[in-house]
Amino acid sequence: MRCSARTIPPQLLAGERITIPARTFDSVAVIGLGAIGGSLAWGARRYGVPRVVGYTPDRGEAEAAQRAGAVSALAATAEEAANETELVVLAAPPRPTLDLIRSLAPRLPAGVLLSDVASVKSRVVAQAIAAGLEERFAGAHPLAGTHHSGFAAAAPDLLRSCVVYVCATGERGRAAACRVADFWAGVFAATPVFIDPAEHDRLLAWTSHLPQAVAYVLATALAARRIPVQSLGPGARDTTRLAASSPTLWVDIFLDNRDEILSALAAVGSQLHMLRDLIDRRDEAGLRALLSSAATFRREVER
Repeated sequence: MRCSARTIPPQLLAGERITIPARTFDSVAVIGLGAIGGSLAWGARRYGVPRVVGYTPDRGEAEAAQRAGAVSALAATAEEAANETELVVLAAPPRPTLDLIRSLAPRLPAGVLLSDVASVKSRVVAQAIAAGLEERFAGAHPLAGTHHSGFAAAAPDLLRSCVVYVCATGERGRAAACRVADFWAGVFAATPVFIDPAEHDRLLAWTSHLPQAVAYVLATALAARRIPVQSLGPGARDTTRLAASSPTLWVDIFLDNRDEILSALAAVGSQLHMLRDLIDRRDEAGLRALLSSAATFRREVER
């Protein structure tokens, strides 16, 4: 399927991959210059967007982004960053993203599109519709990132060649969704995948939010046992890596996607109970079957 501002697909199906010509915007504003926002601005500058305006309330991050050449200009406010640009991308945690949509909607210049990169989508898209941006907003979520935070963790290639989920606001938002997909494909050589916002949140609860929750719980359990960090082998270090992520960001995500994450946690709790029961009963055959199934799945990931 080809998708552009001129050729809109007849339907936006969950999980549908699209092929897009290299076509993008001449000016982009990025609100938030942390690891993802900074990488987005920096990559856009490197890969052909002539004007990239950045804004962050963190002065240190703003100065670091400017020194690195990640932005062509800095704005004093989010509203100022949105002026005279064609696309505004909100690169903030879910709660500030909702607030920004609400505050920017009545001030957004005519013809300017708004997007975001939050890893939850249902409330974000609903907020955009409620703010009257149904034809001017499309949510995006690049499947790339790092457990580090701040502009110090940004890199111009961090988002390069990633898969990016794109969430339309509905029938009236198809053109905006296609233009946002154009941006990601044209600038970052990304693979856009259209997906319904609610389906996105159900999927990410399992593939992103649940692993994060498990890492936090395991790190908390190890800390409670007063395990010396010098004693942690590669397995414990790899498994708890995500626990170094920003608590502020993940409090927002866990509460915003509460129902889906609770469902995923309940399912994993059942699997942990099953594992405990197999070990307790010394059920060698059952234990081998469970471990073999898990190993097969993980090997498929490496292919």
